Amino acid sequence: MAFFIHIRKKREKHMRNNIVHIGARELTYEIRAIVSIADKLKDLGMKINMENIGDPVAKGEKIPIWMKKIVADLAMKDCSYAYSATKGVLETRQFLAEMTNSRGKAQVAPEDIIFFNGLGDAIQKVYGLLRREARVIGPSPTYSTHSSAEGSHAGQKPVSYRLDPDNNWYPDLDDLYLSVKYNPAISGILIINPDNPTGAVYPERILREMIDIAKEFNLFIICDEIYRHLVYNGQSTRPISDLIDDVPAIAMRGISKDCPWPGSRCGWIEVYNADKNPIFRRYIQSIVDSKMVEVCSTTLPQKAIPLIMSHPEYGGYLDQRRNHYENCSNIAYNILKEVPGIKVNRTNGAFYMSVVFEEGRLTESQTLPIKNNEVRQLVEELVNQPGIALDKRFVYYLLGSTGICVVPISSFCTPERGFRSTLLERNEKEFVRIFHTLAESITAYLNS
Repeated sequence: MAFFIHIRKKREKHMRNNIVHIGARELTYEIRAIVSIADKLKDLGMKINMENIGDPVAKGEKIPIWMKKIVADLAMKDCSYAYSATKGVLETRQFLAEMTNSRGKAQVAPEDIIFFNGLGDAIQKVYGLLRREARVIGPSPTYSTHSSAEGSHAGQKPVSYRLDPDNNWYPDLDDLYLSVKYNPAISGILIINPDNPTGAVYPERILREMIDIAKEFNLFIICDEIYRHLVYNGQSTRPISDLIDDVPAIAMRGISKDCPWPGSRCGWIEVYNADKNPIFRRYIQSIVDSKMVEVCSTTLPQKAIPLIMSHPEYGGYLDQRRNHYENCSNIAYNILKEVPGIKVNRTNGAFYMSVVFEEGRLTESQTLPIKNNEVRQLVEELVNQPGIALDKRFVYYLLGSTGICVVPISSFCTPERGFRSTLLERNEKEFVRIFHTLAESITAYLNS
């Protein structure tokens, strides 16, 4: 009996079966992971500038009173506390369909619009319900929620096409074409426009060429347009609904960056041309079935959408925000473009700027001075981890030396080495200081 108990105890150290999903290792999100490091430095007395997360509210943007009143009035209505339809509040879907259809291009019905608890939820469903062998090729660098979800569903590294830092971060269309041609598993193309993390805005001609590739190889398209109202510096683009023709497609949209209301967790997809392809139609139905199991998405923010977007002050509010980010974009670009050893492009959409180091400029011996001994010890422990990316070393030293928290560009599914910063700081004097400090730190690091 004693022998039996001993053996049983030994077996209890292991599970009977491996329960870990094959794609678990692909689920990474450095944008928030670095927050734990920043919090440790706060505990050590450092002032931290969080330039890693795209939350305008956390960086001090004030929500206009008229918008707050809409939400407050809805909160007083009992219907805001009830379930909505599985696909979303019908009146809101009708409103959004009319907005798309008013452009006179792709026509959508309310039934072609499906609400989710934020685009993070939509992204997990869209990739998670694909057949495992079906791959979606995405940009490199790319927003890590997309790359993680795509890689996780397949249980493999994400497949990607190159964005070119020497050409405004535009897609390398030759790379995309050849990747699709010689990888028959690729079934869809992801476009993020305006782009996160680069801040690029794609002109119509590039979008049309990407759609042509999808047509030639019978692919579908996912187009993340969460930043579609944040385009500036004289640039222009088109929503995918204007250009898609008969290609099956999904547009991803939401209110987290427009209102901005990231805490609402309210996003939706618009589906185009499901009636033209039986396989795509069945795939979309599986997404609807998955939502039905969850019952519905949050009701109150859905009800707010038509009231906010039709408000007489909404257009001017968007103009004001575009003007603000255009100003920040140009301040940041004019400071960093003078720094040797890096490649920087002017941000024309969203509110991010991605900077990459020229090849060969980063080494394993570069440092920045850190006055606090405890902070320096923590940073040295982090940078001495085996296999740490060279840009991650820079990000940790930057954080420990200056308190500026950015995200290494290597965490966005790319071989490039650099970092992404936000343009969200509302205090212009502080914004200028942050980017001058970035410029000085890059120079000091490369020359150390």
